[in-house]
Amino acid sequence: MYREKIEELKQWKESAQRKPLIIRGARQVGKTWLLKEFGKTCYQNLVYVNFERMNELQNLFLPDLNPKRILETLELAMSVSIQSENTLIVFDEIQAAERGLTSLKYFCEEVPEYHIIAADSLLGVAINKNVSFPVGKVNFLNLHPLSFNEFLLAMGNEKLANAMKKHRLDLLPGVTGKLKELLRIYFYVGGMPEVVFEFSQTQNWENVRDIQREIILTYENDFAKHAPLETVPRIRLVWQNISAQLAKENKKFIYSVLREGARAKDFEVAIQWLLDCGLLVKVPRISKPSLPLTAYADFTNFKLYMHDIGILGAMSGLNAQTIVKGDDIFTEFKGALTEQFVLQQLHTVKDMFISYWANDRSTAEVDFVIQANGEITPIEVKAAENLQSKSFKFFYEKYKPKNAVRTSLSDFRQESWMTNVPLYIIGNYFW
Repeated sequence: MYREKIEELKQWKESAQRKPLIIRGARQVGKTWLLKEFGKTCYQNLVYVNFERMNELQNLFLPDLNPKRILETLELAMSVSIQSENTLIVFDEIQAAERGLTSLKYFCEEVPEYHIIAADSLLGVAINKNVSFPVGKVNFLNLHPLSFNEFLLAMGNEKLANAMKKHRLDLLPGVTGKLKELLRIYFYVGGMPEVVFEFSQTQNWENVRDIQREIILTYENDFAKHAPLETVPRIRLVWQNISAQLAKENKKFIYSVLREGARAKDFEVAIQWLLDCGLLVKVPRISKPSLPLTAYADFTNFKLYMHDIGILGAMSGLNAQTIVKGDDIFTEFKGALTEQFVLQQLHTVKDMFISYWANDRSTAEVDFVIQANGEITPIEVKAAENLQSKSFKFFYEKYKPKNAVRTSLSDFRQESWMTNVPLYIIGNYFW
């Protein structure tokens, strides 16, 4: 299964400014598989340490943080020879080893020639617990569920994926029907690697749902195992209500939907915990589309999305029969699945800031406003073929952005004031 992030890993390997790398991402998005694949294909030797499973090494960093002692101990414990020029060292589940994260600072400063990658699904939670973090001494890479392009590759549609990656828009009209069919399937299957692999082998919808439910159960077990005990009920409440929030016409997160009389201060810790785990994505409202967007972001008004459309569908009880009902799936939950899809594809683009815009009275709204490559682009998401949008036109006439994008099931079309980009290519459009 090809993951596009392996190209970033190769760049990291060859970089003159390489530092120890931390790979971030929710549980079961494929971090371990990617790192092992990278080690096997790009290095002569791979030293893989999973601190959660290898209890005897959990105290590796306690005596001192001397990188040479740590490396010598690893050589003895794992019966390997670690050579800086041809060995990848992977510290998986690094939070299970006390002072593991802190050690990366000294690897960076004292033995920068070694290639070290650390991974942990609860990294954000650990940082917020005031774990000593090697600020400025590490590189970062974010891993998400499979994008639609990666899904196409996993399903054996390499030529189709490459045509979209290369923006061969002249070739796509002839395969629109096939792309829509694959898009419907992706809406149900999503991008969790184990789920995609199972479907690519069996095309069994029930197996897909069973695996997705197992993943959801794993996440919910993490709540009880790792979150503060007093916060767990609120984490569950937020987690279980995301589909209801996205099903609203106005998808701004409303605390009273969780519980009557609920306030921000009651749930902000729970929401932050889910964000830190990579299970939710927060999209803030902006008051004005000017550079930089972060200066105009209001993080107290926001939308919350899942990290994966397949997990969202499983939690919402989406029936597999919806897949065979033409384009009905794109309007499920008032287009919530389609917005989730677009957010998920945009979220894979490096260095992109994603927000949404609404006027002060909330009478006009644009689904997404992004900052990428030094430009601001509003994006209107249309689940159905009805492409009327007063808010989008109002936004354009008010702010006159250089580029405006509407994404829908319609074919690529350049109009005088905006560009219609087919849903299936939106993830490639901003690369």
